[in-house]
Amino acid sequence: WAKAKITRSSRAGLLFSVSRIDRLLRKGQFADRVGAGAPVYMAAVLQYLTHEIVDIAGEVAARSKKRRISPRHLQLAINSDSELKKLLGGVTISQGGVLLPPQSWEK
Repeated sequence: WAKAKITRSSRAGLLFSVSRIDRLLRKGQFADRVGAGAPVYMAAVLQYLTHEIVDIAGEVAARSKKRRISPRHLQLAINSDSELKKLLGGVTISQGGVLLPPQSWEK
């Protein structure tokens, strides 16, 4: 009898692919060796960050009375959260729109 294959993602309780991240870590040659836990941990972190951004962007979209998240909603979500803004401050989001500094209109 053949055993049913259990993916590393399901074993870790994740939606993000642990095997894909493992492959990319090895292929990218970021280090000589990659431990067994590294791709699991990285997949968990990426899944958590994605959940946070999409959750906040969904709230922004709902406030705008929209049912779809647009790049503008992602931009506003990232800039509304101080930690995400610190992490992704230098990232340019295509079609995200312009964010003016709060005091720019007072001049």
